[in-house]
Amino acid sequence: MPVQFRNVDASPLDDITTWPYEALVTAVDRGLVSDWQPIFVEIRRRPWGPVARRVERYIAYRDGDGVSKLFAMAIERARTRADHAYRAAVAERVRTAVERSGLTRAQFADLVGTSASRLSTYLNGKVVPSAAMLIRIERGGAGPCTQRVPR
Repeated sequence: MPVQFRNVDASPLDDITTWPYEALVTAVDRGLVSDWQPIFVEIRRRPWGPVARRVERYIAYRDGDGVSKLFAMAIERARTRADHAYRAAVAERVRTAVERSGLTRAQFADLVGTSASRLSTYLNGKVVPSAAMLIRIERGGAGPCTQRVPR
């Protein structure tokens, strides 16, 4: 039987993203592993989303027991996985730009204003280029953005 919410206008069967803060607190405090599963699923789905942030805020001042550590670990793991996925996606964008250019890596690096060794770190995902560098890479070294910057 799922955890019961008292004095909260929500049901444990509702979409977790619609639960008020008090419902999340109740599930963390009085729920069982089966009650936590939808929370963990949402944390994995959106590691910096509202549910993860609310849980993070709550466990920050809750007693540092095993439950708090479990939720903190779930958030940390989800964010680490997301970071790895983002790094891989950026590396893939860099690889695509280099391949599209038809240049050698050294020539391409020179074209965008970096070294071949730095470009290599972008290609393998060890380093993520700055936003400006990523734009230069994707534009193949083309000049600055022609769009007006709002004041």
